[in-house]
Amino acid sequence: MNGEAVRREPLDLRCYLVTSGTGRRTVDVAAAAAGAGAGVVQVRAKEASAAELLELTLAVAEAVHAARPATRVLVDDRPDVAWVARSRGAAVHGVHLGQDDLPVAAARELLGPEAIIGLTTGTLELVRAAEAQREVLDYIGAGPFRLTPTKDSGREPLGVSGYGPLVAATALPIVAIGDVTPADAAALAGTGVAGVVMVRALMEAPDPGEVVRQVLAGVDALPLPLPTIPGDRETSQ
Repeated sequence: MNGEAVRREPLDLRCYLVTSGTGRRTVDVAAAAAGAGAGVVQVRAKEASAAELLELTLAVAEAVHAARPATRVLVDDRPDVAWVARSRGAAVHGVHLGQDDLPVAAARELLGPEAIIGLTTGTLELVRAAEAQREVLDYIGAGPFRLTPTKDSGREPLGVSGYGPLVAATALPIVAIGDVTPADAAALAGTGVAGVVMVRALMEAPDPGEVVRQVLAGVDALPLPLPTIPGDRETSQ
């Protein structure tokens, strides 16, 4: 370690796409969402092999970077896949971890101080546990907002009223996930969350770009965070 802190651009979480599927449409929707201003695209393919996920990640990263270089591309669950993609020069910026995935500190050690790392939560206990790891995390997801067929967390839906206590329990930015629609964006923004995560509302949309524009219009009162030095992270030699 050389003691040099890492300074990064603000992470725009206002409209955050989690992909589904592994075909060409997945890549096309990711590019369309990025082109319309989505700040983050997370590549998620639970049933794909590691090799298939890597191939998809590389394709999504290339398309997203061409559409909007500022959009950040993350890999769901698999820091190893993110590391390989980054080592190949792809515009992949980090990973989103679940509670049963590689520990956050281990993912940070693997991916380095520049990587973006998010963590799934959804209860006050989990948010407080994430807060205790704030120096190695960049944001947390919290849900479900409402029940969703794409992922069964086993947790009760938070609804709009459930986010205020979670936001108050951490200095980490929180994104709301779980069958969020563009019509929900303004109400959720009012709770203090940094943004909203969408899966079906974007992946199944005839015009994903228009959905992104609607979401951004709903949360446009949210200021972007100032550039920060995350924790006391140091760059490695």
